[in-house]
Amino acid sequence: DLNGQLHGQHLAKEVVMRTVQEFLQSPRPEKALVLSFHGWSGTGKNFVARMVASHLFRDGLKSECVRVFISLFHFPHRKYVDSYKAQLKKTISETVRFCKQSMFIFDEAEKLHFGLLDAIKPFMSHTKGQVDHQRSIFLFLSNLGGNAINEVALDFWRASRAREEISMELLEEEAPEVCFVLRFVAENDYAHSHLLRENLIDSLVPFLPLEYHHVKLCARDAFLARGLPYTEAALDEVARMMVFVPKEEQLFSAQGCKSVSQRINYFL
Repeated sequence: DLNGQLHGQHLAKEVVMRTVQEFLQSPRPEKALVLSFHGWSGTGKNFVARMVASHLFRDGLKSECVRVFISLFHFPHRKYVDSYKAQLKKTISETVRFCKQSMFIFDEAEKLHFGLLDAIKPFMSHTKGQVDHQRSIFLFLSNLGGNAINEVALDFWRASRAREEISMELLEEEAPEVCFVLRFVAENDYAHSHLLRENLIDSLVPFLPLEYHHVKLCARDAFLARGLPYTEAALDEVARMMVFVPKEEQLFSAQGCKSVSQRINYFL
């Protein structure tokens, strides 16, 4: 439930829900849906990917129709890129052939070897006659661009403006450097540079840094997930365990909500 459990990410929530819904409602998509998530660690990129999978597939990430690839885990050695390409192409081909709807998640996407695009690109392109892979969803998760996104959120806070005022349209108008930075890192340091140049990525999705009250909400969710009672004091104690930046403002959790669920072990 993105509305109830995704905290502080109104931009990501709006973009993901809209694009996924439009894609699913299309009787015959022209191409696979390709989204690129950008933001600091712990801001909810994996959580959103997991929620989308759970919404589309009964078994969520465990579904035969969902494949998760972690760059340095699944493709650790550059010298074996050709072998990885063959394996990746085979996995995707078999999945789209077996599943009417399929989903592929690439975590740590900034570390994905660009050579693997040769295996991925055909499944995301505009093709005529072949519809097998056009019902697929590809999600790329990356920390790149996080600093630029955080600067916008910090500027809004310094100007006493609500972060909820940040919109994709406003980013393009008032903070075009963020859109530029996201495209820049994707085009230069990012494995799927060719995907941008060939207009295969449908949306670059920014994830905002999380503040103290967002961390408290994550702590509340962690208590509830374990069926444990909690108090406001306990939520505050969990939030205070986190490191907040910048040094002067102490505004954003350096790890987002990552490790929050482990920290409630102190209360068991």
